Amino acid sequence: MTAPAAPEIADLEEQERRLTLQRFTHDDAWALGILLVELAREREAPVAIDIRRGGQQLFHAALPGSTPDNDAWIDRKRRVVERYGCSSLLVGSRFRAKGTTFEESSRLDPDTYAAHGGAFPIAVTGAGVVGTVVVSGLPQVEDHKMVVEALEKFLST
Repeated sequence: MTAPAAPEIADLEEQERRLTLQRFTHDDAWALGILLVELAREREAPVAIDIRRGGQQLFHAALPGSTPDNDAWIDRKRRVVERYGCSSLLVGSRFRAKGTTFEESSRLDPDTYAAHGGAFPIAVTGAGVVGTVVVSGLPQVEDHKMVVEALEKFLST
């Protein structure tokens, strides 16, 4: 079985526009985190989940089958969102669209930054990117899709 292809760049950009929030509080972080845990448990996904606003971690969960390596991936993917202001999958896709890779061309330490799917910006209308939501433990496109699905559900409540 092959890994699913990443969405097109235009689709990733549209996701970010569409998944902008009106606010993002501590309680919102908890609700979004619980949504992600429920999705992961339904699928028996061995993931770790991290949600931050600014420099503060508001939610973290490590589900059965996840490992400390998932936390390291979370940190590396989160740093990409913090630096570029868009999803880690979009950043990696933009580099690939130029015929290169993030690792080859970003000039950033790959032990510190990873442009692999699973980290998504938490953007608030009128404020811009205020935080991150990250999933790690599945293939990168699946990590990304889980975050997008949770944000869609969160916005519909």
